[in-house]
Amino acid sequence: MEAAVAIIGLLFVLFVLAGVFVTVKAAKAAKRGVDRTVAHARRTVEDTTLRARQLAQPGVVGELAQLRLSLRTSMRATQEVLYAGSADDASLSEAIGLFERLSAHGHELDDELKRLEREPDRATIGARLPDLRERLERITHSAESLRWAARDRARKFADDDLASLSDQIDVETGALRHWTRVEDAADPLRDPVPGRPESAGPGETKTPTGAGPTEGHVRAGATGGPSDAAARSWGPTPEDPPAITARDPRTQPSYPWQKAPRTEDTTT
Repeated sequence: MEAAVAIIGLLFVLFVLAGVFVTVKAAKAAKRGVDRTVAHARRTVEDTTLRARQLAQPGVVGELAQLRLSLRTSMRATQEVLYAGSADDASLSEAIGLFERLSAHGHELDDELKRLEREPDRATIGARLPDLRERLERITHSAESLRWAARDRARKFADDDLASLSDQIDVETGALRHWTRVEDAADPLRDPVPGRPESAGPGETKTPTGAGPTEGHVRAGATGGPSDAAARSWGPTPEDPPAITARDPRTQPSYPWQKAPRTEDTTT
């Protein structure tokens, strides 16, 4: 009895632990989903604000907004390509490591551009713009190099797979079209084979067109008789032909377009 109570207590504890584990996992998954949603909404709001500032405030402030938009767009596109391709290609892990190091420089530049947006001294901002633009071009060029290299690699693998698949399909279609038709001399629908003489009937030999009589044919014609022809026949030996008797005109069938046969008078 005590053992049964201990087992029930142990099962209860296990169920409680499993419930706590599942609850914690669900809470973490929900938190990650909320964080992603909040981050996506924040990015959308920031991008919309930068676009509006770029159009509404020409000059130094508008150019800063344009630089931030270019940086964020290039880095986000490269991140999506690399992380999406890493699921199928493990060789992109090193490229992802390089991109994370590049992202640190990108975040640093974006923070500096954001601070300059609140700077009241427009002259100082204008003096620093060429240096900021050069840094932006170097970062975006490196990001684009990684992005297009990953895309070219994925396209190369897709082209190789398509070429291999096309070769396999060509082999399979050739195998499907490879059939052998059984030749049957008794089949009236059989197509004649070019260059091959047609099958001869019983008791005769088919001579190819344009060929003269062979020695065997000449010898058979010179020495052969009715008995020889009967011996060469594949069928049964024919019996003596029956005697020819005259037909009785009274038993012949008559047709509408024929006149009735005339019979001679006989005396009894």
